[in-house]
Amino acid sequence: METKGVKLLQGDPKKAIIKLSIPMIFAMLVQTLYNLVDGIWVAGLGPESLAAIGVFFPIFMIIISISSGLGVGASSVISRKIGEKNKIHADIAASNSIFLSVSLGIIFLIIFLIFIKPILAIIGTSEKTLNLTLQYGYIILFSMPLLFLNNTANGILRGEGDARKAMYAIATGSILNIFLDPIFIYVFKLGIKGAAYATLVSILVSSVLIVYWLFVRKNTYVSMHLKGFKFDFHIVKDILKVGIPSSIAQLSMSVAIFVLNVFAVKAGGDFGVAVFTSSWRIINFGTVPLIGISTAVTAVTGASYGQRNGRKLKIAHLFAIKFGLMISFFVMLSIMIFAPFIAKIFTYSSEGIQIYDSLVDSLRILSLFLPGVPFGMFTSAMFQGIGQGVKSMIVSINRTIIMQLLFSYLYIFVFNAGLNGVWWGIVTGNAVSAVITFTWGRATVKKIEKEFGN
Repeated sequence: METKGVKLLQGDPKKAIIKLSIPMIFAMLVQTLYNLVDGIWVAGLGPESLAAIGVFFPIFMIIISISSGLGVGASSVISRKIGEKNKIHADIAASNSIFLSVSLGIIFLIIFLIFIKPILAIIGTSEKTLNLTLQYGYIILFSMPLLFLNNTANGILRGEGDARKAMYAIATGSILNIFLDPIFIYVFKLGIKGAAYATLVSILVSSVLIVYWLFVRKNTYVSMHLKGFKFDFHIVKDILKVGIPSSIAQLSMSVAIFVLNVFAVKAGGDFGVAVFTSSWRIINFGTVPLIGISTAVTAVTGASYGQRNGRKLKIAHLFAIKFGLMISFFVMLSIMIFAPFIAKIFTYSSEGIQIYDSLVDSLRILSLFLPGVPFGMFTSAMFQGIGQGVKSMIVSINRTIIMQLLFSYLYIFVFNAGLNGVWWGIVTGNAVSAVITFTWGRATVKKIEKEFGN
């Protein structure tokens, strides 16, 4: 039985981009809000607890990157099978992706349980912070199989055009976490463990919702078959062909941020890092709607590719970029205008006022980063949709690790531009990368149009 989502994917690509984007934009905004509130509640426990979450963050990013990559891979394969009107293989892809996600979640759980303590010890924090990190980390690690399941299942739902269910699952978990944090941390007096338990319970509730939809109510397009399940090597290979490069691309962003932090220290000392951390949070918040649109691009271009319709593929790609540009320019202008007010949020203390002017400058310069994002991000999402995950990875690494770091290095160490050189390096690198990526994307789409005879 064809669902509304499947009909949407097989219909007008412009309508599909908008209808699939809006629920995911909302879900991403709620999730971002949760991350912000979570930090605020933990901050009440003292700087050591806040530091403990910061120390664990890189490990959590690795977990998120791998599980999100599987979700992207599942979404890509299922949307292509829907475009081909091949429900049997869509069902097989869904079942295999769930099996793969839970299996990998358990494997990585065991690996991290064994190695987390020696890994964290290398960082060299105080014994108190290390103990707090381990208290928090061990609990979060036990959510890994569920987290892998959730991200993959959300990818399946997006792949079949049902962004609403994906939104409900993400938003429910995030909102629940916001309310559970103060209860577990302060009412139950569990401290930092309370923050971890709140996250674990929230992920569990999201998992229950997903299991109910997929295995009990069965009101999705794809059908899950646990009985008589067969491992399909070719389907799994196709999922990983997109999923692994997607995970590596996400990890490359973390590497780039680490190096940019080093550059900020070289150019502006500790204040440089404080400015970068604060301004980059705002810019990241500005990219949230674009990330929501990118999930829609993967599904819609995947379905168009499965239909062997190069014209729809081109329309989906270009329309998404136009849609993203409208949002990007609005956010950019908002940040430019309100930069003095935004900067006050991070500089209300007597010490913080010292970085106020630098923070205003960084916000205004970095806001220029946003209009270039749709060209790169949505072309990368299109590559994922058509199953060319390696291309998606290459353009992400080119933007984050090569171009942004190269230009930041030149501005700081060659042109002696100081701290502003970091911001101009990010903006320039992103712009150059956007031109290269968009050109490559257009050439790829034209080649596909020719191949499909459209």
